Order: sequence, then structure tokens, then C-alpha cells
Amino acid sequence: MSVTSVAEQWVEQAAGLTRPSRIVWSDGSKAEYESLIESMLKDGTLLPLNPRTYPNCYLHRSHPQDVARTEQLTFICTRERDDAGPNNNWMSPEDAKEHAGGYLRGAMRDRTMWVVPYLMGPAGSSMNRVGIMVTDSPYVVASMHIMTRVGPVALQHMRSDDDFVAGLHSLADLSPERRLILHFPEEKLIWSVGSGYGGNALLGKKCHALRIGSWQARQEGWLAEHMLIIGVEDPEGEVTYLAAAMPSASGKTNLSMAISQLPGWRVWTLGDDIAWMHVDALGQLRAINPERGFFGVAPQTSERTNPNAMAMVRSNTIFTNVALTPSKEPWWEGMTPEPPAGLVDWQGRPWTPGGAPAAHANSRFTVLAQQCPSIAPNWEDPEGVPISGIVFGSRRTRTVPLVSEGFDWTHGVFLGASMTTETTAAITGQVGVVRCDSMAMLPFCGYNMADYFTHWLDTGPRLARPPRIFRVNWFRRDAEGRFLWPGYGENVRVLRWMVERIRGQTGADETPIGYVPSAGALELDGLDMPAERLRETLRVDRDEWRESLDETDRFFAPFGPRLPGQITASLADTRRRFV
Repeated sequence: MSVTSVAEQWVEQAAGLTRPSRIVWSDGSKAEYESLIESMLKDGTLLPLNPRTYPNCYLHRSHPQDVARTEQLTFICTRERDDAGPNNNWMSPEDAKEHAGGYLRGAMRDRTMWVVPYLMGPAGSSMNRVGIMVTDSPYVVASMHIMTRVGPVALQHMRSDDDFVAGLHSLADLSPERRLILHFPEEKLIWSVGSGYGGNALLGKKCHALRIGSWQARQEGWLAEHMLIIGVEDPEGEVTYLAAAMPSASGKTNLSMAISQLPGWRVWTLGDDIAWMHVDALGQLRAINPERGFFGVAPQTSERTNPNAMAMVRSNTIFTNVALTPSKEPWWEGMTPEPPAGLVDWQGRPWTPGGAPAAHANSRFTVLAQQCPSIAPNWEDPEGVPISGIVFGSRRTRTVPLVSEGFDWTHGVFLGASMTTETTAAITGQVGVVRCDSMAMLPFCGYNMADYFTHWLDTGPRLARPPRIFRVNWFRRDAEGRFLWPGYGENVRVLRWMVERIRGQTGADETPIGYVPSAGALELDGLDMPAERLRETLRVDRDEWRESLDETDRFFAPFGPRLPGQITASLADTRRRFV
């Protein structure tokens, strides 16, 4: 394994701080993965699942106080505070290193430091990027094997001696009082201490691919986004590629693996969480999935909601914080209509119905993308796939219609910038609170979001044919609290309308927030959807939207004069349309 001097020096510095008993460079091999699994089975970090029904599957239980992203302990550490922006917690690089250095000093004593070179993106792609992380968690190393391309392949793709994002992770004592996730974008550096949870510890994921990645993307002229990538195939075999941004636990994984209920239509999976998008020499926006695996939310995943995911996780999967049946099979709420008898909950305690959930609300599965039955044959194409449509979607009980289309690129960027959602269990804090989550990137943008909006706006003129931009909401409810739209595989009906809009083949009605499907434009054959309920799913209520625009105004206010004028103008134009 060829290692650059810069990488070696950085690893030596990390070891000098954390004082591990030994250092092992990960080679990414199957034998190494199996050795990691065996060691964790011996020390109880992993529990084996039923080898007959779930071969090569394991259960990991994290610390009860380490079960989700900790946004309040996540910082962007830039020299200038305004570069981090009001959307981020900020700490100066000097203070951050002094503060976290105290937690990291000697944190790996009597432990092995694993050095994990990893490649984000397909081999041979000009869009991929390299990371080198060190960690004292075998669970993290094994998970990185699944989520990224580990070993010599990463080092072979370095473009220069210092062409890597450096990541230092230590479990330390897992104390929430001594937990920090720090990003130094100007140094291409990540420090994470005190957490073993995926988003805080698998540094290639949110930390590198989005927070550092978004900073790099702005500098280099591309987009690093919290987006799934799908191909929608019509009955003639033509595939249209869409990228969609949705906050965690808002149906993103289900959409990425949807099984169409429309005859002749099919959804191909290319990615479920992150898209890196570049403008090619012809002005075409192209996307790759930088990840190798899926880190999906388990609760409510079932044969009804996502049969592809259920098939995918039946082998070679690490489950985290799910419940366990007496036959040593994983279980979570929503997996079956009724919980099986004799469950052990996610903390290893006997579970009885009527109490707390058996599986944690943010329990997860980690599995190779290639195991997904709907994985596209070209999902690792080094050139990426051409993106014709961009979708912004979130969980809203009211206000936001089933689907709308932006008037143009600038208005579409405004739709993404002003997107609101209801919080979920993927983050610590109160669930169900409405907040702005621009492009589903609020927790992940590694710099001032006003500059991020500007970067999006500036990308439009570089595109020969800008993708159409849509807004969706599968979660609108009626006055009795019932979902208006059936969702899941029926969402392909909405995707079909998008594809036909992209091709100029179907109609739409103009509303103050964009275009919505005109009468008969949505294919509803075989679906029990009375006309009155359809109208309610697409309704744009004046009073609800004026209230929502006030929320947007309050969200934008802290950005001050840095907020691009096009966004301010779009907000004012939308207000005028509701007068």
C-alpha cells in the first residue's frame, strides 16, 4: 500500500495526541472485515443473528445516550465566524483544537488505532474524493468497509500528496459531556470524539461527503447534496434521472427503492442519501453516489412500505439498536402488524407491549448497495448520470401540496431554500417541530448558507438545460389526521408527472407557489382517489402559506445582506401572488 509522506505525518500526529497501543492500516479486504466481525463477536460489541434466516448479519447496541446526530455539539471551525454562517454552530479553530484536544489526549491508550483510507465515489471517476480517517472503534471500521471503498483503491486515487480529507475519531469515554464533532473546512480536517453513532462516527458520510464536501464543492464549482438519485424508466425503456433532497426519516430511502404500481414504469436505485453533482463540458448536470452502502432508518420499513429494502437486509447487514426476537431475528416497529412475543428491546431488556418502543426510533441498518434488488446497472458509472429533475421533499402535515414545480431555476432554488419540515428522531431534540431545512442541508452545509444559495443560483447559468425543480409532500393529512396520499409505490404516479413535465408532455395549472398537475395530468387508474381528496392534496391555501412565508422570512433574517437578492425577490414575489 503506497502511502504519501503527508498522510504518514498526519497519522503520526494523530497517534501522538491519542497514544494508541498499536496502529493498523486498513486494507479493505474481506479477510479484514471478517476478522473485525470475529473480534466484536468475542467482546460482545456485536451479537450474531439467526444464521439460517439472516446469514452474516449482526446486531450492534450503542450507548443509550449515543443514538443520533448531536447537532448542538457539531461545529464548523473557520477562521471567520461569518464563513460558518448562522446556520452552523461556530468555534474558532484554535479554541476547538484546545477544547477537543483535552478529550482526545491519550483517548486511545490501550486501544488499536485503525487507519482507514477510503474513496468516496466510483473508481476511475473524476468526481470522486479521498479520505483518510483514524478511529479506535472496530464497529466504525467494519461500517466504513460497507459504506465506502476502503484500502489501496483510495490511495491510488489521490491526485497529490495532500489530496485527502483527514478525519480523527475516538470513542473516548462516550460521555455526552465530552462529545464534539468538529469540522475544519479550510484544513480539510474532521475531529469527532465521544460518539460511536453513525452520523457522528462514520466520517465519510455527513462529515466528509456533505459538510467538508459542500465547502470543497463551492470552491471547485460542483454541488455536494443530501440527495437520493433514481432513474425512472418508462414503458419504452427510456430512463430519466432525478435527484431528490429529503430530510432523514422523511421517506427518502423508500422513494429511492420504490416498486412502481404503474404498469410498465420502474424505479432504478442509484443512491439513497448523498449526491455529488458536476456540470460537464456540454453543460449537463451529472451525479454520482459517493457512497458504497446504505445506512437506512429501520422503523416503519416493511414488506408493504419498502420490499426492496427488506430483501436487501436479509444478509451481510449490521443492524444498530433494533429489537431482537427469541429466534434471534431483528425487529422494529412497523416491520410486522403485530410485535412477536418474547422480544428483547434495543437495550437488551425484556420488552412488554404498551411501553417504550422495542427498537429505537432511529435504529439503523448498514448494508452494501449492490444487495439492493433495484440497484441500477450503471450506479457506479464513473461519468455519473445526467440529472433532468431535482426534487425537494419533506414531511408536512399541512400547507405543502403533494407536488408542485418551480417556475424556473431561480424560483426552484427558492423553493428549496425555503423548504420546511417536521423534525424526526434522526436528530436529538423534540420530534414534530416545524423548522426550515433548506434543501434538506441545514444540518450539513459546511459554510454560510447564504453563500450556499448563491452557489446554487450561480450554477444555473452554467447549465445548457437546467433540470426542472419540483417540491413534494407525501405526508399531508386531512382534518381527521388521515394521510391524503397513499405514498410508497404510488409515488411513482407523481414521478411520472415529473418526467412528462420534463419532456413537455403534460399540463399544469399555475398557483402562487408554482405549477401543480392539471385535471387528468396525474395517472390515477386503479387508485381509489376521489376528486375531492385529490383537490385537497394539491390545494394551495392562502392563509397557511402567508403564515409559512412569515416563518421563511424569520429564517432568512439572520443571513442579513449576505442573502442573495434573487432569494429575497422570490420571497416578495410569492407574497404578492397571495394578495
